[in-house]
Amino acid sequence: MNAYKLAATLIEDGTLILKGLPFHAGDTVEIIILEQSKEQSASPPRQTEYPLQGKQPYRYDDPFEPAVPAEDWEVLK
Repeated sequence: MNAYKLAATLIEDGTLILKGLPFHAGDTVEIIILEQSKEQSASPPRQTEYPLQGKQPYRYDDPFEPAVPAEDWEVLK
């Protein structure tokens, strides 16, 4: 089952119109309606296609270096 999330505002008491859904005529869907809190509806979370854009890059000076020094390995003793 796939889930699709969208936000909508009621234009009339008890009436909700949804357009542009990715379903076809005759498809059966399950509908769950959750009320958004006033804080969430005032400023929707910003979603970006590139969530790491602008973040500090990670640097690996020696990526193949062991995480534990060889003298600490019990198997080598």
